[in-house]
Amino acid sequence: MTQNSIIPPSPSAEAYKADEDQGEVFTKDDPLALFAEWFELAKKKEPNDANAMALATVDADGLPNVRMVLLKDMDAAGLTFFTNTESAKGGELAANPKAALCFHWKSIRRVVRFRGAVAPVSSAEADAYFATRARASQIGAWASQQSRPMDTRFALEKAVARETARFGVGKVPRPDHWSGYRLSPVEIEFWINRPFRLHERLQYVRKGASWATRRLYP
Repeated sequence: MTQNSIIPPSPSAEAYKADEDQGEVFTKDDPLALFAEWFELAKKKEPNDANAMALATVDADGLPNVRMVLLKDMDAAGLTFFTNTESAKGGELAANPKAALCFHWKSIRRVVRFRGAVAPVSSAEADAYFATRARASQIGAWASQQSRPMDTRFALEKAVARETARFGVGKVPRPDHWSGYRLSPVEIEFWINRPFRLHERLQYVRKGASWATRRLYP
């Protein structure tokens, strides 16, 4: 490593020893209940967007793609996010409806990863969520041709102005190309930081209506 390297050095033994030991954290048999518990803690500790998650898909060539999206709902069926269905992620999910999600909460030094099949939410679910969005965000959903080439920023601003004028002061309906997806997990992994990189990992794997668990080496 060169002296001017941007890669930070490995922590010292003293720094590792000072690392907080969070005690027992795998407290639930149901992984979704455990995730909800961790998520509540993250919402109290994380300075911004505890619901931010990396979404990984693959394109037609099998090349992975990853980007950040926001978790907007979670229940026994899975985790839900919303987007432009004509975006890169929308096209990739249409061709291969499987994905992975990753939450990384630096403030509590924990990670949760999900893998599973993805399916569109119902129109009623998409309508209900779209109605809660800020009006400017609703206009933006009409104006933005997400993931497609854009000549200049002015092209987007002009589209926003056009859609703002079109809807006036009336209700902004949900575009047909804007909806939600739900990932139904078949595998969930919980990771927590431990001193000296001897982290703990617990994996849940779907077995019919129940979950099997196994510990993984860090």
